[in-house]
Amino acid sequence: MLFSIIVVALNPGEKWKATLDSVFCQTWEDYEIILKDGGSTDGSLDVWRSAQEADEPGAEKASQEAEKAEKHRAARNRVRYINSKDSGIYDAMNQAVPLASGQFLLFLNCGDLLADERVLERTAAAVRQQEAAGTDPDRLILYGDTWSEKNRAAIASAPAITGFTCYRNIPCHQSCFYGAALCREKPYDLQYKIRADYDHFLWCFYRGGAEFLHMDFPVSSYEGGGYSESRANAELDRREHGQITSAYMSRGELFRYKAQMALTLAPLRRALADSRAFTGIYHRIKMWVYRRP
Repeated sequence: MLFSIIVVALNPGEKWKATLDSVFCQTWEDYEIILKDGGSTDGSLDVWRSAQEADEPGAEKASQEAEKAEKHRAARNRVRYINSKDSGIYDAMNQAVPLASGQFLLFLNCGDLLADERVLERTAAAVRQQEAAGTDPDRLILYGDTWSEKNRAAIASAPAITGFTCYRNIPCHQSCFYGAALCREKPYDLQYKIRADYDHFLWCFYRGGAEFLHMDFPVSSYEGGGYSESRANAELDRREHGQITSAYMSRGELFRYKAQMALTLAPLRRALADSRAFTGIYHRIKMWVYRRP
């Protein structure tokens, strides 16, 4: 199996169904979904059961709608539902990884969506091209761009991963397909409450021998506004960033990157990126810069 989509949830409400539906509609069907529930008490499981027991499409429905409904019913058979206690999102992801049989793993939170119905198809084509070129798929990370629902803007990922990229702004986690071996070899470090995925990405770059491929299309639609982005956790976020970068980067490297951030007016650029009034313009300029020959 090529892809395992890992979806972790705790009391997600209707968001659960929206995320699964974005996978069910994919044109590429060589995938499974690991649905890891941390013990929801909001009736979310009832939503899943209702989806499983959906009525057959009646003759009065349009053929296109009936075909879609049938495709979704068949796709539900690819879902493995796991209900077990966990200590948070990263523990839930760690529990799900050993259960996945896919060659590549993609992690989605409830509320996040695949950007369109051809994401898996196009990613599979990129995997095959890399394999034909001799790339080891076990050490490969494929990543794409991200649509931000919070800011209503497309966020371009860097066309190449460098040390400065790792310091400044790695691709959105929901837009990265990881060679499963990388996730099995290095579980998420539970000492980090906000940035365990960041720690894992830097491990892949600095120690895991990973190769990175930018795919020039949006992979996910990221809901945003979660735990890691709240103002109350801003200080913890900064502290974990400092701990993780110090663990992988030399003092000289850190000095260069901090100086580069200051010279390129990073605080101003961050404010523009987060501003609803300017975020669209900012990200369009950023995408143009990245795409320049």
